[in-house]
Amino acid sequence: MSKTVRVDMDGRGVARVTLDRADKHNALSAQMIAELRAIAGDLSSDPAVRAVVLTGEGRSFCAGGDLGWMREQMAADAQIRGREARKLAEMLGAWDALPKPVIGRVQGNAFGGGVGLVSVCDVAVGIDGLKMGLTEVRLGLIPATIGPYVAARMGIAKARRVFFSGRLFDAQEAVSLGLLAKAVPAAELENAVEAEVAPYLEAAPGAVADAKALLRSFGQADDVERSIAALVKCWDGAEAEEGTAAFFDKRKASWMRGEDRAG
Repeated sequence: MSKTVRVDMDGRGVARVTLDRADKHNALSAQMIAELRAIAGDLSSDPAVRAVVLTGEGRSFCAGGDLGWMREQMAADAQIRGREARKLAEMLGAWDALPKPVIGRVQGNAFGGGVGLVSVCDVAVGIDGLKMGLTEVRLGLIPATIGPYVAARMGIAKARRVFFSGRLFDAQEAVSLGLLAKAVPAAELENAVEAEVAPYLEAAPGAVADAKALLRSFGQADDVERSIAALVKCWDGAEAEEGTAAFFDKRKASWMRGEDRAG
């Protein structure tokens, strides 16, 4: 099986992790989730790694859940859904806890799980013109396994603006929400990412790891189990069945306005 994630390391110890399913908008498949989890473990234990840049190949950073993965969830029972949700939660948790600084290089759109990946970066820079959104509710689902990281990144007050509306927002609003540190023209993205990486190469790596772990411990709550249970419950509901079916049938879901469903 071909890999869905590419890892390159330069002579300074900066590892670039690239989601490499450009033809699928870097959607999170079961294979990609497994690879990202394994890569987090490898990077964590490699003393040569000083910083990590997380990015995507092509026009999209990450479009969220892969369509094939979603179809499998539709057909699965609660036990299987819980197992798959746990894999995603554990992957995000591993990246959140990575004892190296993680800089997000958001070169395109990020939806659903893609916003979750941005949220587990220590700092993220995106391009002007990108779109982001927590679009799960449009399918009758909820942003559950990514929820703890999104809420920690935005804060509850800001998360209320986008967490359950499903609306898209642009790069400037992503900055105001705290998802992105800054938005820059595409031609300036590499320099902006480099500016975030450079200070870590002058800092003691052990101190960086300890400081990151300490910061994560402040007010930390274990919401993983709650998020998995919430997602499994949601998948079992009538709205998830209708919303995902409508998505695959390329029609409007029943809760959308009548005039939007017509045609």
